[in-house]
Amino acid sequence: MELKTLGIEDYDAVMALWRRSGLPSRPRGRDSREAFARQFENGAQTVLGLEEKGRLIGVIIATHDGRKGWINRLAVDPDRRRQGHARRLIVAAEEALRAQGIHVIAALVEKHNAASLTLFEQAGYLRADHVCYLSKRDSAEA
Repeated sequence: MELKTLGIEDYDAVMALWRRSGLPSRPRGRDSREAFARQFENGAQTVLGLEEKGRLIGVIIATHDGRKGWINRLAVDPDRRRQGHARRLIVAAEEALRAQGIHVIAALVEKHNAASLTLFEQAGYLRADHVCYLSKRDSAEA
């Protein structure tokens, strides 16, 4: 099992893993190849993957705004879940963010995703039920 930093050349493998894992994506919008490439440009995004025999089985995106880090788009192949891979990816994302001087890290998890909520709580994240997530989108694909 190899943990590695991914780039635009891994786009197709990332999208395939997101589809296999049931993670929603918008390939004609914010998850397009062009958008994925653009998100690397400012250096605030790190995409990490776990590969097994050349096949991507886990991915996580770590981003930051200069003061707070965010863990996004964590996905593990359904056939490889419950083996510690998601936890390993979280730790690697935290290390990548800390190496960039980020010491506050957050994750947005949908309330119905009990497995992810439990995973992040077991990793030391505290639930903040007093926060409401608000979103404004320019289009359905944004």
